[in-house]
Amino acid sequence: MIGITRSIAIRAPAERVFAHLSEPGNLLEIWPSLVAVRNATVGDDGRHAFDWTYRMAGLPFRGHCDTTAVVPGRSREDHNSGGIPSTFRWRFEPAGEGTNVELAIEYEVPGIVQIVAGAALRAMNEREADTLLANLKARMEEGGGAVRRGG
Repeated sequence: MIGITRSIAIRAPAERVFAHLSEPGNLLEIWPSLVAVRNATVGDDGRHAFDWTYRMAGLPFRGHCDTTAVVPGRSREDHNSGGIPSTFRWRFEPAGEGTNVELAIEYEVPGIVQIVAGAALRAMNEREADTLLANLKARMEEGGGAVRRGG
């Protein structure tokens, strides 16, 4: 497993940031390499499940996401199975009128991608995480605006 941890301060309440990430369709607006979300369900507590298509190193991968743990407005853990097995752990820490958001990702590199992309893969995924958080910040603080599709 490879790990990446990133954090960002967002001028928006933790509950609002949590709610935005709980809706799978919103991920398409902020996640550069996520190209499709299908069959989404969302529970009252923010748990979600959906099928996804993701592009890594130019190759499409398909999988399924399930929320495995949630504390509404404070944390969520999402597990992905299929093309790129991974776990995303989100933490939302209120800070004044804003929120400190931490994202910790653990993922397995599919064999073909490791062969094709090698050492550049980790740097690409780190840029992807940075861009995802920057886009989340822009959505929450500006209510929309341009979303970067690459890092």
